[in-house]
Amino acid sequence: MTVLTLSTSSAAALRADAVVVGVAKGAKSPVVAAGAEAVDKAFGGKLAAVLETLGATGAEGEVTKLPSASGLKAPVVLAVGLGEVPAKGDGYDAETLRRAAGVASRALSGSKKGAFALPIGSAADAGAVAEGALLGAYAYDKGNGNGKNAKDKKNNGPLAEVALVGTKPRDKEYKAAADRATALVAEVNRARDLINTPSNVLTPAAFAAEAVAAAKEHGLKTEVLDEKALKKGGYGGILGVGQGSDAPPRLVRIAYTHPKAEKTLALIGKGITYDSGGISLKPAGHNETMKCDMSGAAAVFATVVAAAKLGLRVNLTGWLALAENMPSGSATRPGDVLSMYGGKTVEVLNTDAEGRLVLADAITRAGEEKPDAIVDVATLTGAMVLALGNRTFGIMSNDEAFRTTLHEIAEEAGEQSWPMPLPSDLRKSIDSPVADLANMGERMGGGLVAGIFLKEFVADGITWGHLDIAGPAFNESGPFGYTPKGGTGSAVRTLVRLAERAADGDLG
Repeated sequence: MTVLTLSTSSAAALRADAVVVGVAKGAKSPVVAAGAEAVDKAFGGKLAAVLETLGATGAEGEVTKLPSASGLKAPVVLAVGLGEVPAKGDGYDAETLRRAAGVASRALSGSKKGAFALPIGSAADAGAVAEGALLGAYAYDKGNGNGKNAKDKKNNGPLAEVALVGTKPRDKEYKAAADRATALVAEVNRARDLINTPSNVLTPAAFAAEAVAAAKEHGLKTEVLDEKALKKGGYGGILGVGQGSDAPPRLVRIAYTHPKAEKTLALIGKGITYDSGGISLKPAGHNETMKCDMSGAAAVFATVVAAAKLGLRVNLTGWLALAENMPSGSATRPGDVLSMYGGKTVEVLNTDAEGRLVLADAITRAGEEKPDAIVDVATLTGAMVLALGNRTFGIMSNDEAFRTTLHEIAEEAGEQSWPMPLPSDLRKSIDSPVADLANMGERMGGGLVAGIFLKEFVADGITWGHLDIAGPAFNESGPFGYTPKGGTGSAVRTLVRLAERAADGDLG
């Protein structure tokens, strides 16, 4: 991963391949942002005018490169747009800094060192710039014959070092912000790597092995239920989804505990390592990216490891519900009835509504441990993408205050989200004449119906939240801000922030 350093040096004095400065949209012309004073001085106070001549406006995400001026150690100046100049007395918000730093990191791909002279007025600002720069400096690198090597001729690899200039490396707050950004981004990138790994490599068993290996490294406890243990335990949802595949399912429990923790969270991730739709086969054009259907499990796994790295005062248990959904002679058929963990029965009307089946088993099992709250994360429904687009995930809950808290946390973490309802009138649509409930209901509002289904498996008295990350989990378009093409690691930052809030005793 890209190295992060804090430097007391000025932007003019630090040796680097490029110095990154911010430029904002002024009323009539671009304005050089704070942090770039030394660079502006080297240009005789005319850096803004030079950038305007080159076509820069300061618009968010805009990148302008120009040769350095005399007096600067870096040979190149990279100006990145910050958007509108903030109101007098206000600084740039954290997400603006994250995105600008991410854009700059991507623009410096293949470079050894970038000196970031963006507006950093506090440790929180330094953390935001560090986070964005490290997130932007991501490349999927799996030289195992199953993935593209990030250092091949077409890709020179990510920026090797991010140096934040004008910072305070000996200050406890600055060091803590840098350490948090490094640990957090490493785990976001872990999730991204898992999502980008081809399904023929990342089977349920292989995913479980990854969790066990990470647990050993970071002092976590794991339990892996294979197909025999799942059958013995009555996990009909996970088994029903996975029975059509030659790669059998798994349920992984990975737990981090702190001796002084006062709150316990259970996180549950949908881990469909490949989703063909099963017998209800997906149409052509909808299968190609279905290796990403385990993004929820990747986010949960990464969050538990991040909590361990950060030493959070919280107990955190992750449940990875892993299966491959394939059509075969042994696959679950539409019309079959599954007996779920805990005893409820479900009529399967559509085998492509499989995520809710594996989550239901895990939610019931997690509830037996009586956590303070359960949050599940899943690429669950195309309906949520239709409702909220490709960059925003939906939030549902059985507790309005908790739903609001999750929304606030997501926005604070820099992840776009929106609270969604669970209308009681939709519950009747999942009634079944042959089982306790069906896995499909009304087509309109399908994302809400899926949430209502999951709610049926939450034990009384337990606060529960559901994040449907179907839109932002996998980016099929070009990269933007700090977000790469492919797996994004959506929800990791939200879940880590939730764990931090829980460590402070604040769950809303």
